[in-house]
Amino acid sequence: MSSKMKAMKDLLILGGKFIYTILEAFLHFIVPRQKKNVAGEIVLITGAGSGIGRLLALRFARLGAILVLWDINSESNQETCELAKEAGALRTYVYTCNCSERLDIYRVANQVKKEVGDVTILINNAGVVTGRRLLEIPDECVEKSFDVNSKAHIWTYKAFLPAMIANNHGHLVCISSSAGLVGVNRLSDYCASKFAAFGFAESMFLELLAQGNTGIKTTIVCPFFIKTGMFEGCTTENPLMLPILEPDYVVNKIINAILEEQVYLYLPRFLYFILFLKSFLPTKTGLAICEYMKVFDVMNCFTGRVKKDLKIKL
Repeated sequence: MSSKMKAMKDLLILGGKFIYTILEAFLHFIVPRQKKNVAGEIVLITGAGSGIGRLLALRFARLGAILVLWDINSESNQETCELAKEAGALRTYVYTCNCSERLDIYRVANQVKKEVGDVTILINNAGVVTGRRLLEIPDECVEKSFDVNSKAHIWTYKAFLPAMIANNHGHLVCISSSAGLVGVNRLSDYCASKFAAFGFAESMFLELLAQGNTGIKTTIVCPFFIKTGMFEGCTTENPLMLPILEPDYVVNKIINAILEEQVYLYLPRFLYFILFLKSFLPTKTGLAICEYMKVFDVMNCFTGRVKKDLKIKL
């Protein structure tokens, strides 16, 4: 076959795939995808002691999953364990793990593999935020942002991915952030670490596909600020377009994305429009929009986490 014929054939194949995938996406938009069953799956959640991590644990407990809860705070992690049992969890395992330390991640991961088995759903949720201007952030805080928000994802993948590859079965969930898509004033280290987490998860999604590991799914979650206390004090001047998100709403969307094996989840939907505008608008135009929406002011009253008794509608 001549090179011209081959090029024409490849172009026709691409056109067919393009039309098919667009129609498939449109169909799924109208008719919800069939949800997979996670009963009996071993679900590991980092940062399970509070916030979104705790609420995800409660939801997976109701879905019949085997829970592996990681958190640096052993007391709050144990609280999550008790709540999960009340929610109907049959088997729950609690581990104290410092996700900013590579060797501690590997140590605890080996314990999990020996005591529980091969993790099949890995949710990298643990995160930290400083909320200061770059020159006000101590170097050790910058390092911790990267250690927890992005490097920990790499170490957990290296610990649990081999078994997933061997079985061609698993699900990798990255809880990134809208700050992993667009830069935010006074979140330089957080944005950089969340951009890194997003890039790593997306790269691994493509790497696994290229290797033929189609049974390993990926979900990358990028929410705006959530009312968990982590971004306590943050504000929004446009609650209709960029609301401070309710934890229940976010968790419901994450669970649904995992069950439907959705790759990208941006919350709220307005983020998709922001990214579209960012891709072609002149910089000054984008800045004018940010000024109008007071995006530069969202962190002005930031105070950080305040412990809250979060509950979820089960």
